[in-house]
Amino acid sequence: MDTENKFENEPMREDAGGPTNRIQNDKATVRLPMLVGITLAGGMLIGATFFGGTKSLNSIGRGYTKYREILQLIENNYVDTVNTDDLVDFSIEKMLQKLDPHTAYMNPQDAVAARSQLEGGFDGIGVEFNIYKDTVYVVTPLAGGPSEAAGILSGDKIIKVDDKPLAGGKIENSAVFKALRGKRGSEVKLTILRKGDKEPKVFAITRDRIPTYSVDAAYMIDAKTGYLKINRFSETTYDEFKTALTSLKSQGMSQLLLDLRNNPGGYMDRATSIADEFISGNKLLVYTDGKDNRYDRKTFARFTGQFEEGALVVLVDEGSASASEIVAGALQDHDRALIAGRRSFGKGLVQMPVTLSDGSELRLTISRYYTPSGRSIQKPYVPGHEGDYEKDLEVRSKRGEYYIADSIKNDPKLKFKTDGGRVVYGGGGITPDYFIPRDSSWQTPYLIHLYSKNIIREFAMEYTNDNRKKLEKMSFAEFDKAVVIGDDQMNRLVKDATAEGIKFNEKEFNRSKNYIRNQIKALVARTVFQKSNKGGQNNEFFRVIAQTDDTYQKAIKLFDRADKLEHGMFSYNQK
Repeated sequence: MDTENKFENEPMREDAGGPTNRIQNDKATVRLPMLVGITLAGGMLIGATFFGGTKSLNSIGRGYTKYREILQLIENNYVDTVNTDDLVDFSIEKMLQKLDPHTAYMNPQDAVAARSQLEGGFDGIGVEFNIYKDTVYVVTPLAGGPSEAAGILSGDKIIKVDDKPLAGGKIENSAVFKALRGKRGSEVKLTILRKGDKEPKVFAITRDRIPTYSVDAAYMIDAKTGYLKINRFSETTYDEFKTALTSLKSQGMSQLLLDLRNNPGGYMDRATSIADEFISGNKLLVYTDGKDNRYDRKTFARFTGQFEEGALVVLVDEGSASASEIVAGALQDHDRALIAGRRSFGKGLVQMPVTLSDGSELRLTISRYYTPSGRSIQKPYVPGHEGDYEKDLEVRSKRGEYYIADSIKNDPKLKFKTDGGRVVYGGGGITPDYFIPRDSSWQTPYLIHLYSKNIIREFAMEYTNDNRKKLEKMSFAEFDKAVVIGDDQMNRLVKDATAEGIKFNEKEFNRSKNYIRNQIKALVARTVFQKSNKGGQNNEFFRVIAQTDDTYQKAIKLFDRADKLEHGMFSYNQK
């Protein structure tokens, strides 16, 4: 999925859009369907206790019999040895391609990784890492985690885990996850090579529960303006959001910039709870509609929220999907917020995750969701043509939609009205009230090469370690004023890049120079101030990033428009 900051190479933690309910089947219900993949759908339909068996099972039975015969013939008679499990998984994936683009099957390993993105934490050692030159580097030990307590530092190279080498050859993120994660209370030994040391050191670390967070930042831009960024809608998002919002209000916030850019979604009920914090009364927030009324539901505002009055600007882009669109759509339909940025992704299908007996998972689309005005946000798709669906963002880019407001092609037949009578459109994402084009002036092939070789992050890590004692004594205001990535540092970075085989291009370097400076400074701030932030927030990182974030800078000038919108004054030009 295209992102706002597409070249930013974020580190990995040990943990690598769905609805609220999960179904756990017993082995008897799913054993046979798992052995013969084509009957997966049949197995769920047979489970009438949760899917309602209203259709004849004759066609399902015929399909099951045919598939079982073919699988048995392959197993017994095919000329070569085959892996039956792989065949079953492949056949399931092919079968689901005849459905919508978001119904999906995941094997047990992928299912665990996917679930961890929406859970409130994982068991591990608490580090963020990068793989560079086939070596695992510690980007930072997480504040308060077992690695920090054991003395692990940014820049440390992890050579071995429990005497097993973790360097050389091609190292995959999945292999690092598997080595570092483990049951809470278990011990793992890391062999570390630290910069400046000739000999490696061995650290014994006891794994613990490592919390994950979804509110990236919550800080005051000025005396009355708050900024709050949510990266996904996970188990803990609503609680994190409430805490952050309370803190901002206690600091005098009377207007808010809510950043949902690049937020792919998550749990629907967390999204509606957050929307409820902004919308008064018992207004409709979202409703779902399925094949019959089993999965039809209307969700209304139900409590007095913390910020039902005050100018509100919400940022979305082509990376905002699913639950993000539920929030933006509800706020737009009720004229509660000015939606700014670019048209959102367009995912209006609701999946039910079904956990199968072997740990694999089916995410089955069971309904469509609609905004309060009746809009379906789901963009068009043709079953079986998933490739075309996945290229939609590329098509948008080619027709100039990220740069020119008038290039957004809304279907005039899918025209709806907000509470106040403003025209909004369905059929493909949330179209912003105020369009902000993507700033790509700094994007160059030279910058891409720097990220591909991890040059910027490595440079920032070395700068931090070389100046750590001095930097850690500073407040952020002092840091922001004192830390300037000057020409000497930039020349050093270019030399590092050249040594790694990146050919210098002066014209491209000059275009990207200010962005590179800002990225280095932001990464340094992230490491230096990590301990002082609560709830996993990286406020100083995002404060620095904002200085070269064109969308952010334009959005903070829109509060007059947002205030007029809140008070029913819709006469301004919505472009």
